[in-house]
Formats: sequence, structure tokens, C-alpha cells
Amino acid sequence: MSHHTSLRRGRKAATATLIAAAAALALTACQDDGSGVKSGAPAAPSAAASDSGAASGSASAASGSSSAEADGGGSADSQSPSDQSAKGTAVRTASARTAAAASTDTSSDRCTADELGLRLGRTDVGAGNIRYPLVFTNNGTTSCTLRGYPGVSLIQRDGQMIGKPATREGAAGKAVTLKPGGSAYAVLHTIQDGLNDEPCWKSPYLLQTYPPGSTDAMTLRTSDLRVCGGRFTVTALEPGAGQ
Repeated sequence: MSHHTSLRRGRKAATATLIAAAAALALTACQDDGSGVKSGAPAAPSAAASDSGAASGSASAASGSSSAEADGGGSADSQSPSDQSAKGTAVRTASARTAAAASTDTSSDRCTADELGLRLGRTDVGAGNIRYPLVFTNNGTTSCTLRGYPGVSLIQRDGQMIGKPATREGAAGKAVTLKPGGSAYAVLHTIQDGLNDEPCWKSPYLLQTYPPGSTDAMTLRTSDLRVCGGRFTVTALEPGAGQ
């Protein structure tokens, strides 16, 4: 065998060895590593998987938003005008009730709403001022006492409050003892139309009042008491029936 023939055979053997080795490596790369995932570099996520994740995130965000609104997390603007009006009336009515109960007689012989009568006395007009005596009468069979300011507000036919409750005017005064049939009065004060730039309120359908120390309302049918100029005050109770 010549030297050239031996060299060619050696080269062929080496090439065959390299081919066999490469095939073995390729086979190993395609085998399962036992975890269910093919060995090698991880595949990029498919477009379908990405779209699915985005949709899931959007659904979660929408669900969170709905939950927040259901739990009261929405803005106040979502309330209807009627709801807001009802809440406003409730707040103002509570203010009138609290004003009557806060600074007045809470003794055991305090006059209660169910044993009192209510009326408006004679209107006093002068020097641009209008005053109305608000008279409470003891219709019970035993003496009782009143002290301080009643809570007073004006109500229209649909039950909504007009303006705001009367504010207090003057000193709190002393307790007034009412014998059966006896009376005490507070003075409601407003001014005549045109004395300032503030418009008059609507004429009321009812006057609503809370006797001092009471959270039970009394009502009086009247359309005469019209508040003008933004002035609406009430004094503490005094003995008698006013003028």
C-alpha cells in the first residue's frame, strides 16, 4: 500500500468519525429531559398566549372597577339629583332637631310634643322687621317646663325644606313652667322684601318645630310666614302668648 493511499483512508475515517459525533449530539438535543420540556433554548411566547394574558388583565381591571362602584367607591356625581336633594333635606332637618335638643331643658318634667298645642300669634310689622310669635300651650293635665330655643324650619308641599332652619337670636333665658292650659312663646324674625338684594324664600306649606329638648316634630299648616332677605331667627321661649 502506497503512502498516498493510506493518507486518503485516514482522512475518510476521521470524517466519518466527525459525522457520527455530530449525529449523536443532534439526537441528544432532541431527547426529553424528563420534565416534559424539550431541552434547549426556551421558545418565545406565542401571540395567542400574549393576547390571552392581556385579555385576562383587562377583565381583572374591569372587575376591580365594578367592585369598587358596588362597594360605594364611585364618585358622588353618580347620585341622582333626587337622592342628593333628599340627603340635603335630611341634613337640614337634623340640624333643626339638634338645635332644639342641644341647649335646652332635659329635666323629667319637660313638656313633650304630644302634650303641647302649637299656633302662630299676631304678626308684628314695623321698621322693616316682621315678627311672628310661635306659641306653645300645655294641653296636658299636669304642669311641665320648657327652656331654651325651639328648632324651627319651613316645609313645602312635597316635604322638602325651604332654605335653612332658623338661627338663634338673643339669650337662652330661664325655664318656663306651664300649668295646664298655660303658654310660652318664641319670636320668629325676618325682614320685609326689598331691604337687601337677597330674594325671598318660597311661601311654606308647613311650619315644622321641635320643642326645646325634644326630637319629636310638631307641624303647623301656614303659608303666611315668608322669609325675606336671608333673615330667619328664633328667640328663646318666654312666658305668655306674645301679642
